[in-house]
Amino acid sequence: MAWVCVLCAAASVYVLLGPRIPAARLAQLGTVKPEALPWADVLRWWRGRRRIEKVWRAAVIDLCDGLAAELTAGSAPEEALERATAFLDPSISHKLADIGDATDIPAELELAALTSGAEGLRLLAACWRIGVERGGSFASVADGLSSALREEETHRQQVSAQLAGARATAKLLAVLPLLGIGMAAALGARPLTFLCTTLPGLVCLLVGVTLDATGIYWTRRIATSAES
Repeated sequence: MAWVCVLCAAASVYVLLGPRIPAARLAQLGTVKPEALPWADVLRWWRGRRRIEKVWRAAVIDLCDGLAAELTAGSAPEEALERATAFLDPSISHKLADIGDATDIPAELELAALTSGAEGLRLLAACWRIGVERGGSFASVADGLSSALREEETHRQQVSAQLAGARATAKLLAVLPLLGIGMAAALGARPLTFLCTTLPGLVCLLVGVTLDATGIYWTRRIATSAES
């Protein structure tokens, strides 16, 4: 029983703090609804979703850069959008490939902006309406949008880096009770018998799990609020 507790505690630490699985697997999981996944894959699905959001944000910045460059070179807006899209990440470019042929390009950009991480396309749609439909200087507007999105992404990365230590500490504190149970079992204290078969133990277990889950949720909520 002692070795089982120690192994369970070690497995919990690995799941929370261990290395992430490959990006390809995460990208596949990002298209699956979380309720359809086993509990062991929920964390992987969430990490994959976060990575996909980063890919989309980077792709939108590259799209604005390429669009501004093509417009400055004298290309028509539709042609410039098609060329700029072709140089994006393959996982993104095929999803935007048909926008340049649409009759209402701003509407298609706003539809694509509903994807998590692609919110910048909504601003690009507004710039398109100003630059193309109302005769504004589209190249300079697209270039300004690219600079603004890049500064926003840099700020987001700085905030995320500053929160990394707090998140790691919260994860470590979350698994410490499991390590404590494993150590107590190794010393012969039989903590699981107390926690699972006695009324005071059940009360302690319920209160501990509730406080632990509340702490994890609270820390994640604070970090998410700071990032947004």
